[in-house]
Amino acid sequence: MSASKRRAFAERLKQKKLIVAPGVFDGISAKIADRMGFECLYMTGYGVVASHLGLPDAGIATYTEMSNRVAQLSAITQTPLVADGDTGYGGLLNVRHTVRGYEAAGACAIQLEDQEFPKKCGHMLGRRVIAREDMAAKIKVAAESRDSKDFLIIARTDARTTLGLDEALRRAETYLRAGADLLFVESPESVEEMQRIGKTFDVPLVANMVEGGRTPVLTAAELQEIGYRFAIFPAVGFLAMGAALERAYSGLKRDGSSTALDVPLYPFKDFSALMGFDDVSEFDKNYADAATSFK
Repeated sequence: MSASKRRAFAERLKQKKLIVAPGVFDGISAKIADRMGFECLYMTGYGVVASHLGLPDAGIATYTEMSNRVAQLSAITQTPLVADGDTGYGGLLNVRHTVRGYEAAGACAIQLEDQEFPKKCGHMLGRRVIAREDMAAKIKVAAESRDSKDFLIIARTDARTTLGLDEALRRAETYLRAGADLLFVESPESVEEMQRIGKTFDVPLVANMVEGGRTPVLTAAELQEIGYRFAIFPAVGFLAMGAALERAYSGLKRDGSSTALDVPLYPFKDFSALMGFDDVSEFDKNYADAATSFK
């Protein structure tokens, strides 16, 4: 299944039409998004660390924790999954291990960034990047470590915020020559900067649409016109979830009951079906008398 999903995503990316990918961060968000007909899902590092550890996306999560999440989310979804691989969790040998691990876990692509360790969220100030040639070496190792070329390498540069757009573009060009399949110039700060990125490269470009972040959130048509081919919306799911939970829990605290909540609730029967309880019931029915046949 993973091989066919990778092939489908790689072929789809060759088209000029924009791919929109929602951020998924746990089993619930992944299962809901998987039913919506998206062409790709994006495993957000920010969301996974927040959901799994309740901590900031600041280099705290380990390779093991993140690769386990890749395997978990890939196993429960049918949609191609692109996964955040942070800095590769170390040096060149770590990058090789990370790429092989993410590919084996079922991802269709891995995103690697040029931040120093410990990294920070891409829309925070104060991010520092490693030398351009050191990141290029990481991308070269990543491209040569994968089993299949359908497993795509996304090279992200965080240089724009501290070193300016010119340096970010130079880095992206270097990473492309090193073997990257997609380029991700993180946190441009205006539509004009986004347009310049689009005019500079004729390869698949990633747009990171973070509500409340440093980059303007544009429509799909606007992004496609600029030249982007892959748009991720990593935060929309956990921001919506946070708002809904805060509203629901506030009502419960206020009233001491859920009878007067003014927030929509997923029907319990439907949610149980989403989680697979219908299969459990069918299994119990089929094997209710299994033990008696061996008496």
